[in-house]
Amino acid sequence: MSATPQKNRASRRALAAAAGLATVGALVAAMPAGAHDRGHGHGGGHGHGHKPRTVDVQLLSFNDLHGNLEPPAGSAGNISETQPDGTVKAIPAGGVEYLATSLRTARKGNPYSVTAAGGDMVGASPLLSGLFHDEPTIEALNGLDLDVTAVGNHEFDEGATELARLQNGGCHPVEGCYEKGKKFKGADFPYLAANVTKEKTGKPLLKPYTVWKKNGVKIGFIGVTLEGTPDIVTANGVKGLKFHDEVETINKYARELDRKGVKSIVALIHEGGAPASTSYNYDCDSPGAGDGISGPIVDIAKGITPKVDALVTGHTHQAYVCTVPDPSGKPRMVTSASSFGKLYTDTTLTYDRRTNDIVRTSVKSANHIVTRDQPKAPDMTRLIDRWNKLAAPIANKPQGWISADINGRGSTAPEKPLGNVIADAQLEGLAPADKGGAEVAFMNPGGIRADLVHKASGSEGDGVVTYGEAFTVQPFTNMMNVVDLTGAQLVTALQQQVSGPNEASPKILQVSKGLTYTLDLTKSGANRVVAGTIKLNGEAIDPARTYRVAMNEFLAGGGDGFPALGQGTNKLVGASDLDLFNAYLAAHSTATAPLAPPATDRITVIQ
Repeated sequence: MSATPQKNRASRRALAAAAGLATVGALVAAMPAGAHDRGHGHGGGHGHGHKPRTVDVQLLSFNDLHGNLEPPAGSAGNISETQPDGTVKAIPAGGVEYLATSLRTARKGNPYSVTAAGGDMVGASPLLSGLFHDEPTIEALNGLDLDVTAVGNHEFDEGATELARLQNGGCHPVEGCYEKGKKFKGADFPYLAANVTKEKTGKPLLKPYTVWKKNGVKIGFIGVTLEGTPDIVTANGVKGLKFHDEVETINKYARELDRKGVKSIVALIHEGGAPASTSYNYDCDSPGAGDGISGPIVDIAKGITPKVDALVTGHTHQAYVCTVPDPSGKPRMVTSASSFGKLYTDTTLTYDRRTNDIVRTSVKSANHIVTRDQPKAPDMTRLIDRWNKLAAPIANKPQGWISADINGRGSTAPEKPLGNVIADAQLEGLAPADKGGAEVAFMNPGGIRADLVHKASGSEGDGVVTYGEAFTVQPFTNMMNVVDLTGAQLVTALQQQVSGPNEASPKILQVSKGLTYTLDLTKSGANRVVAGTIKLNGEAIDPARTYRVAMNEFLAGGGDGFPALGQGTNKLVGASDLDLFNAYLAAHSTATAPLAPPATDRITVIQ
């Protein structure tokens, strides 16, 4: 597959130069919300003479790549597909070598094609990208001809200044340039953050929207991240920033675009929902009881002005193509393409040249698997090989051995085998009196980014856990904290898993050995954690007693909707979560006695 012609590349660079600015402070000053010509013209030209009244615009989209340049390993790399007989098949998918081929194949024969993303392109990335502050992923996205993306919460993991560097280029302020004589060029595509403003000035951090144009066809893209981003990112990552309501923000900029004559609008929203089935080919508009989609995106979609013609969403890592009624009651397409580049969405937007608007009744959309049985894109293979050579000395170092897959990200159970290993590693590392005297450890489930896979990922051999694989599981390198919490605060924290902000979508903490309780999912709210069953080493939790509790700095700051965990006192800062994880693997496994997947018997679940 040939790459985009050089002249298109040059025009993209010019656009990125216009869209990206030298500093965070100047990000908006030079960026009036004017339109830029972002047409690629993939796959051919247009006819001469009379132009037909309507033209089909192909919108290709994906979300939550998280720097997964190589195919994700284990169950985290599978897509569920329901077969005609009702059985569900797991299909290995993803990897930018295949994503590039899928997108380039899809664009053929579509002269009007635009590619957009729903955020979390970077952050929580495997070592291949994370070690280099995600420069390899931005380079890959440039090669994929991404036109535009919303920011996601993970784009803020390293703060606004680093996000500006990813947009505008320049070498890392601490680690410098990674390749001799090569300066990082930044993103060819604009990052949109319409609902993120700077506290001091009230001005947008990045562009709120962009306009894609080709042969008189104009489509506006507005990008937002979830308003709750500060609750799920470390405090340093969102310092000095304000996050605003998604619906109000999109409606405000849709009015602005409309006034400028841009009537066709797509919202890129880093927030999502959960369809009734995890199969990518589930019919989200099925009329049966319990069918359809739930979660935050439903209310957001219902509140967004009818001026917006389609919603590309993300964040929940789910696959869906649904219609949700807009405020006028008309159905409108809402899509999400799973995560890690395993799917892409192909949406047809029929553009009416007379009204400059999308004919909503003819919008069609479908998700497609990025299969691994198609040819690899050679340019992406070269990119991966280049960065792998730089990463190899660190990535390939063995840390321990496992006897079978230990599932984390790929486990849908409340208690995950890998969650138990991580929590036990944290407890063991921080239990000594001089390390904090921890009695119990909590791990947030969202911080477990992969599975530990028995099959070799390279030449290390089956069962060997390399530093790169351990890093992929815990890529944030959070510092560990040990704090004092009362028994009452402990009980409240466990109840916050299933109440408050976490009631609709529970976040079940992974707990270290010795802590046991019953989770009764037939009940509602905080009552789902049966208070009388919470025990530590067989003894009921004493509300008045003080316990030493280990957790990462994100949870210790009350992150993920756990304000009770943020009330800790007597804080001791320990080693990083990754260092404790690797130390545990080294202490508990050898080539002849590998670590086995632990039992999951700490949380008794009633359904």
